Amino acid sequence: MSKSLFRSTSVVASMTLISRIFGFLRDMVTAQLFGAAGAFDAFSVAFRIPNFMRRLFAEGSFSQAFVPVLSEYQKNKSPEQVREFINSIAGTLGFVLLCVTILGEVFTPLIVRVFAPGFETTGPRYELAVTMLRITIPYLMLISLTAFSGAILNTYSRFWVAAFTPVFLNISMISAAIWLAPNLAVPITGLAWGVFVAGIVQLLFQWPFLKHLRLLPKPKINVRDPGVRKVLKQMVPALFGVSVSQLNLLLDTVFASFLVVGSVSWLYYSDRLMEFPLGIFGVAISTVILPHLSRHHASNAHDDFSMTLDWALRCVLLVGIPAGVVFALISGPLLSTLFQHGQFDAHAVMMARKSLSMFAIGIAPFMLIKILASGFYAKQDMRTPVRVGIIAMVSNMVFNLVLIWPFAHAGIALATSLASIVNAGYLYYFLRKQTHYQPRAGWRPFGIRLAVSNSVLAVWLWFGVGDIEKWVTSDSWWRCTHLLFLLTSSVVIYLAGLWFTGVRPRDLLIPQKVESLVLN
Repeated sequence: MSKSLFRSTSVVASMTLISRIFGFLRDMVTAQLFGAAGAFDAFSVAFRIPNFMRRLFAEGSFSQAFVPVLSEYQKNKSPEQVREFINSIAGTLGFVLLCVTILGEVFTPLIVRVFAPGFETTGPRYELAVTMLRITIPYLMLISLTAFSGAILNTYSRFWVAAFTPVFLNISMISAAIWLAPNLAVPITGLAWGVFVAGIVQLLFQWPFLKHLRLLPKPKINVRDPGVRKVLKQMVPALFGVSVSQLNLLLDTVFASFLVVGSVSWLYYSDRLMEFPLGIFGVAISTVILPHLSRHHASNAHDDFSMTLDWALRCVLLVGIPAGVVFALISGPLLSTLFQHGQFDAHAVMMARKSLSMFAIGIAPFMLIKILASGFYAKQDMRTPVRVGIIAMVSNMVFNLVLIWPFAHAGIALATSLASIVNAGYLYYFLRKQTHYQPRAGWRPFGIRLAVSNSVLAVWLWFGVGDIEKWVTSDSWWRCTHLLFLLTSSVVIYLAGLWFTGVRPRDLLIPQKVESLVLN
C-alpha cells in the first residue's frame, strides 16, 4: 500500500472517528432528552434540509468540481494565480450562498411543505419544523463556506483539519441540549440554536490554517475568471451525480412524513449509525484519493490513475462488507446500548432496528459510490454521473413506492440501499466502458476470501446476538459489556478469517511505479 495514501487515509479516518464518537454522544443525549416523538421529527426535518443542501452544493457538486480545478492550478499555475482563483471562488460562492439563505428564510413554510408533505400544516410538527428551520437555514451558508475552506486544505494535504471540524457541531449540539434547551419555552428549539452556533465555530476554526498557507480568501465576485467559470460549468451536472445518496435519503424523509409519528426519527437514528462506517472509511478514502486522482489526470498518468482507484476499491470492500454484516445483525443491540435511555424506549429500539438492518445492506455500495464517483470527477467528467444519478433516483422512488406499504419505514431504508446498489453498479460499468479503470490481477481470489471471511463473521454474530428481548430488558451495564464483547470478537474473527484464507497486506500494495509518483 502506498505509505502516502495510507497515512493520509489514516489521519482522516482517525479525525473522523473522533467526530463520530462525539456524534454518538450527541445522539445519546438527544435520544434521552427528546426521544423519537413528534418534536424530534420536526427537528430532524429542520436539520436535514440545510444539511442536505450543504452536502448537495458544498461537499457534493462544488467540492467535486472545485478540487480538480484547484489541483490543476496548484500543479500548473503560480501561487499568485492560485490565490486569485481562490479569492474569486470565495466571493462568487459567498454571494450565491447569501442569496440562497435569504430565499430560504422567506420561503421556509413552503420548504417544509415540500420536504415534509405528510406534516399537517396546522399541526405542532409542522409549526415546530418551520420555527426551527428559520434558525438552521443560515447553517447552510456557514457550513458551505467551511466545506470550501476544507477543500482547499485537503488539496494541500492538510486533511486532518477538515476531518476534525465536525467535532464542533457535536459539542455545540450537546451543550445546547443540556444547558440551553431546559431554559427555553420550547426545549427542542435549543438544538436548532446549537446547529446555528456550530456553523460559526466550524468556519472560524479553519481560518488560521488557511492563513498559515497564505490562502485565506479575500472574497471578490468575479464570474469572468476562467477557473471560476470552469467550476460553475461543472457544478450543475455534478449536483445529481455526486449527491444521489443524499437525495435518496431526503426522499426517505418525504415518504416517512406520511407514516406514523416517530418514523422520521427512527430513520434519523438509523441513518446516523450507518454514517459511522461510511464517514470513517468511505469518505476518508474518497477525500484522500480525489486530489491524487486529479493530479494523475493532469499528468496523463492513466495507469497510475487506474491503480489508485483499484487500491481504493479493495480497501472499501475490505471494510464496507463486514461493516454491513455487523450493522445488519447487531442493529438491535447497537440501538439499545447507545440510545435506550429516557424518552427513547424499547419500542423505539425495535422500530429503528428494522430500518438500520435495511440500511446496512447499502453500506458497502455507499462507500463504492464515493470512490467510483471520484474517478469521474477527477477527470472532470460530470455527464456520466448525472446519467447514473437520474437512474438511481428513479429507482429509489420506484422501490419506495413498492416497499413502503408492506414494510413501512423499513421499506424506505431498503429502497435506499437497493438504489445505492444500482448507482454503484452503473458507475462501475461506465468506468470500465470508458477505460478509466482496469482491475489489476487478483480480484477473483480476493473476492472469494472476502466472501468466506464475512460468512464466518455472519454465522458468529447470528448466534452471538441471541434474543433481542434480553437486550431491551437488561440494564445498561449488561448491554455495554456484551456489545463490547461482540464487537471485539467480531474484529478478531474477521481478521483471523482473512488471514487463514490468505489475505495479506501485500494484496493492498500499489505497484512501485505508482508508489513513487504518489509519494512525490
